[in-house]
Amino acid sequence: MKMRRSERIVAVTKILTDQPYKLISLNYFTERFDAAKSTISEDLSIIKRVFSLEKMGKVETISGAAGGVRFIPDKGVKDIKDVINELSSYLSDPERILPGGYIYMTDLIFNPGLMDKIGEVFATKFSDLGAEYIITMETKGIPIAFMAARALNLPLVSIRKSSRVTEGSVVSINYVTGSSKKIETMSLSRRALPEGSKVIIIDDFMKAGGTAKGMLDLMAEFKAEVLDLGVLVETSTPQDKLVEDYTSLVVLDEVDQINQKIIVKPSDWVTNLE
Repeated sequence: MKMRRSERIVAVTKILTDQPYKLISLNYFTERFDAAKSTISEDLSIIKRVFSLEKMGKVETISGAAGGVRFIPDKGVKDIKDVINELSSYLSDPERILPGGYIYMTDLIFNPGLMDKIGEVFATKFSDLGAEYIITMETKGIPIAFMAARALNLPLVSIRKSSRVTEGSVVSINYVTGSSKKIETMSLSRRALPEGSKVIIIDDFMKAGGTAKGMLDLMAEFKAEVLDLGVLVETSTPQDKLVEDYTSLVVLDEVDQINQKIIVKPSDWVTNLE
């Protein structure tokens, strides 16, 4: 079907952004839109320029027989800070205070629009690492990790709190929660993750880091290379976590149950973005 350039650019943009990181050959576009390669290349140049100007992501062209074009989500600094400020504002609502110094986050974690933006923030941070899988722990980590996996176009692997018959052979480990010091179990099917995979772990909340440490230990059983650990919310205390290298988005600084006040601030990584 022959299209005008303005129509074709809309269609090409939609195809690229729906499949982040997927390399699509120019032949695909020439055949689909019945257009010459030179014409498609001009379309892509326009899309690339606009995306760059508006900080909407990158359009990367790879030359050669096996080449093509792909869209890489890449949020600008202002967009990232806007998303994190929005998240911080939601989390600062005193109505979210729960006993024990925790805050209610479930509605935010299961908000597709917000988590889509959070996923793109993580994808921007982790885009150059060369990961093969996104790893998380059920249940609340799944929406965040799913959106990050979608933005990176990577498969998601979810660690379970208990093994199931339908999972087949599993690897299970015991771990100690950092805050309550309880012994818990986590497991992962041997079929879910090939040995030696390069992975990024995504977690929803970190207090002392016990769950994150458990996931790192489980990944060691699969001989996986953990490239980074992304955390949606971390607490400012305790300062000494059970894990060292991680990237959080916001810091829960204080939950004052008496005065009904929550102090949430962007993490150092977000604050230092330029």
